[in-house]
Amino acid sequence: MISVTAAEINAWVVAFFFPLARVLAILVAAPPFNNPALSTRVRLILGLAITAAIAPALPAMPAVDPASAAGLLILAQQMIIGLAMGFAIRLVLAAVDLAGSVISLQMGLGFASSYDPLTAGQTGVIAEFLGLLALLVFMAINGHLMVLATLTRSFSALPVGAAQLTGESWWNLASSGAVVFSSGLLLALPIIVALLITNLALAILSRAAPQLNLIVIGFPLTITLGLAGLMFGLAYLSQPLQQLFEYGLQSMLGNFAPATR
Repeated sequence: MISVTAAEINAWVVAFFFPLARVLAILVAAPPFNNPALSTRVRLILGLAITAAIAPALPAMPAVDPASAAGLLILAQQMIIGLAMGFAIRLVLAAVDLAGSVISLQMGLGFASSYDPLTAGQTGVIAEFLGLLALLVFMAINGHLMVLATLTRSFSALPVGAAQLTGESWWNLASSGAVVFSSGLLLALPIIVALLITNLALAILSRAAPQLNLIVIGFPLTITLGLAGLMFGLAYLSQPLQQLFEYGLQSMLGNFAPATR
C-alpha cells in the first residue's frame, strides 16, 4: 500500500508553487508578457506551463510548510523578486517612450496623442510608434525567450528561501532608473539637435524678415523635418536598442546578484 506523508505533500507543493509565484510575477511586469492583449487566463496557463517545464531542474526548495508564516513570507519574497526583475526590463522600453515624448514635444506634436492600453492613458503618437517599434525589435531578437532564460537562471543566482535582498539591491534597482532619462535623451538627441537648428534659423529669419508669418511657416517645417529625421534615423536605431535590451537583461539579475555581473 502506497502511503504519502504530509511532509512529502508539502515538499511537492513547495517545489511547484514557490517558483510559480516568481514566474507569474515576471509575466505580470516584464514586456512583452505584460501587454493587456494577453488575458489573465493566458498568463496563468503560460506561467503554469513554464513552471512545470523548469521545476525539475531547479535547486532544492526549502523544507517549510507552505501554509505557515515562513512559507507565506517566502511566497511573498518570490513575488517581489519577480516584479522587480520585470520592472528592470520594463525600464528599457520606458526609455524609448521618453525619447518619443521628447521628439513629439520638439516637433510640435505634443497635442497629438492616442490611448495607450499598456499605460491606460494618453500617449504621444511618436512615443506610441517608437514603443511599438522597440517591442517588435525586442521580439525579433527573441528577447522574450531571453527573459525566460534569465528567469530560469535567477533560481540559481537567487535560490528560493536563501536569497537575501538587502538595501543595496533595491538601491541598485532605483539607480538603474537613470537609464530612462539618459538613454531616452540620447535616442532623441539627433532629432532634437536638428529641430534646435531649425528653430534658430526661424528665429534669425523672423529678425531678418519680420513680415513673414512664422507660425504658418514654422509649424509645418518643424513637423516635416522631424518626420524626415525620424525616417532617416530608423535605419540606425537597431544597434542602440539592442544595447538597451542587453542592459535590461543584465540588470534583471545584476541588481540583486552582484556575482552575476
